[in-house]
Amino acid sequence: MIGRLNHVGVATPSIEASARMYREMLGATAITERRALPEQGVWVAFVDLPNSQIELIEPLGEESPLKGFLEKNPKGGQHHVCFEVPDIFAARDEMRAKGATVLGNGEPRIGAHGVPVIFLHPKDMGGVLVELMQTPAEPH
Repeated sequence: MIGRLNHVGVATPSIEASARMYREMLGATAITERRALPEQGVWVAFVDLPNSQIELIEPLGEESPLKGFLEKNPKGGQHHVCFEVPDIFAARDEMRAKGATVLGNGEPRIGAHGVPVIFLHPKDMGGVLVELMQTPAEPH
């Protein structure tokens, strides 16, 4: 079921400051513009890498699910890992059958890449928040 690593999500209090660090410290040359995902309560930008991406995520509003994470980790940090799957519904059903908790209402929602995603509770995934996304038609 599990496919390629699509991205690592990094929570940050400031996408602008994080993008600057990736550019100046690590030499990143391709960073997308920040854009809002109101249905997920976050701002996102992507640092393009040769084989994957870093997803920078910043809270959008006071109800953002990232608020609690940043209260515990004020400077930000690794938030989740995202793997591609060929069929998000089959992956969701398989994860549930294996006892994993699918967060939210369990229904896939459209993620930052424009394809359906689900999140799996860290307690069932070795302490790591895991995002599964349907493999996009076009690579990043």
